[in-house]
Amino acid sequence: MNVMFCNTLTFVSEQSVQNIWRADHTRPGCLYGFEHTDVDCSEKTGVVTARARDRRIDRTQQLLRGALLSLIKEKGFEALSVQDIIDRANVGRATFYAHFDNKEDLLASGIDGLRASLKERQRQALSQGAVTDERLFAFSHEMFVHANEHRDVFRAMLGKRSGAVIQQLFHKMLVDLVRDDLKAMTSRSGTGSPLSEAAVQFLAGGLFGLVIWWVDGKMRLSVDDVNALFRRLAIPALKAAVH
Repeated sequence: MNVMFCNTLTFVSEQSVQNIWRADHTRPGCLYGFEHTDVDCSEKTGVVTARARDRRIDRTQQLLRGALLSLIKEKGFEALSVQDIIDRANVGRATFYAHFDNKEDLLASGIDGLRASLKERQRQALSQGAVTDERLFAFSHEMFVHANEHRDVFRAMLGKRSGAVIQQLFHKMLVDLVRDDLKAMTSRSGTGSPLSEAAVQFLAGGLFGLVIWWVDGKMRLSVDDVNALFRRLAIPALKAAVH
């Protein structure tokens, strides 16, 4: 079963994406503009509920993200075009640009979902009181779980054919997460110094490399093992930067 990259970096099968498209384009209803939409035809023509619009937006964005990932897996991010994406998703060019500015914007919107999930896990851990070793890097286990469950997707996103744009977005997400952990351990006046920023870049770069090595490597470490390995290396380095 082929796997695709969809809303908030969740994953559905290619068949499910096709079913979304069929349901979206065959559902009976009033015409709204040039496309079918979820409209209660018993109401005044042209009135579309916010809920119906939201569902339609979600479905369209799922189709576009699914098309994007399948193309990345086939030809890499750099080589694909917006035309390739809309042809694969079977939507119009106007529909694409109603949601995204370009293929980079589409890519970033998917990574934003993973970022939000990891930051919420981090926020919950850091809000429980004094920062302890157990609460540092609380996001990392969830990230490794996600990467493990969708290993082929992460290979496509971060491997040699992914392109610099994807790697930069993923790396920036890790930098932001590591920086927030550093802020939790020190006063804000202590952040932004050469030492603290060097630690952020060092740790985020190390985690980025570790993820790529793990999802693409022959050493089949478990999620718990690779997360423990990261924490064993990262926590002392973080503490060294703030003491």
